[in-house]
Amino acid sequence: MTVEAVPETFKGFGVDVPENWNKPKLVEYQRKKINPKDVVIKNICCGLCGSDILTLKSSWGEFGRNDQVVGHEIIGHVIAVGEEVTEYKIGDRVGIGAYSSSCSDCSRCKSDNEQYCTQGVGTYNGVDPKADGYKTQGGYSSHSIAHEQFVFPIPEALSSSDAAPLMCAGLTVFSPLVRNIGYNAEGKTVGIIGIGGLGHLALQYANALGAKVVAFSRSSSKKEQALKLGAHEFIATGEDKDWTSKYADTFDFILNCASGIDGINLSDYLSTLKVQQKFVSVGLPPVKDTFEISPFSFLHHGSAFGSSLLGSKKEALEMLKISAEKGIKPLVEEIPISEAGCNEALTRCDKGDVRYRFVFTDFDKAFA
Repeated sequence: MTVEAVPETFKGFGVDVPENWNKPKLVEYQRKKINPKDVVIKNICCGLCGSDILTLKSSWGEFGRNDQVVGHEIIGHVIAVGEEVTEYKIGDRVGIGAYSSSCSDCSRCKSDNEQYCTQGVGTYNGVDPKADGYKTQGGYSSHSIAHEQFVFPIPEALSSSDAAPLMCAGLTVFSPLVRNIGYNAEGKTVGIIGIGGLGHLALQYANALGAKVVAFSRSSSKKEQALKLGAHEFIATGEDKDWTSKYADTFDFILNCASGIDGINLSDYLSTLKVQQKFVSVGLPPVKDTFEISPFSFLHHGSAFGSSLLGSKKEALEMLKISAEKGIKPLVEEIPISEAGCNEALTRCDKGDVRYRFVFTDFDKAFA
């Protein structure tokens, strides 16, 4: 298909107002214009990310349209490419994550940090300056468009449903792991907080990189599964009152994957870091939620607190390669996409009733 033959309108499941966050309706909308470096894909499936719910509830700010389609764990086949695209051809199976474009010219874009570009465009609920200010639509839809830098080739060894959550959840945990413990983490001890949609992947990647992996959760209910996923040890912080003293001066890195801050005493975790090591949070709560911490909590360890945003394309390619080679994949529950399916998945995910990712499927039937 040529760019000129791409339909002018796409279909998706969109929400009009935050009060209807879990009641998407089938909508048809004008697509954004296709730029020379853009790739157009016909969607196969899309994962449900907690960000979708927070966006639809306006917990991260208002969304800018009355037919907002979310979804940024997208897998599809390439059906058209702009005239300057060099990496992809029609028929390729590819993925798109949480960003769809950036300026391509700043120091961040030129140093494998394009996800931090100050002009980056979210795959949904973003404003695309290269498309006349178009307010972007996500992957609960028939088609998606992204700049080729933000499109990732999917290895044959990964199924589409397994690959979808890697586009956001997988990359979100992989990037801070390799940036802090490297690609060979033998001899290092890593703590993973929160055994959920992010954490269950972080356990697998940390293990694959060679680290000794310690899983943190408030209770022991997920202990058996955490150990199967790659944890070597498990700490139930709500049950073991002495865990901070037992693990003092232990961790080379701690990655917080919990989506909420309830029950997370930051000072306790900082006390278990080795000198000059870091605590990084990738689980994001509503914008009004904050950690409380005294500067003295950092003082005696020289420790640091930080966050991480997605990952670069370079890291995405390494993540997909490692996933294919080592059999790393998310635990998914597939749900055919429809108004009823979106309602069920969004509602259950909001209640924590999923282990550990929903993936919407059967797009060919929904958007026939």
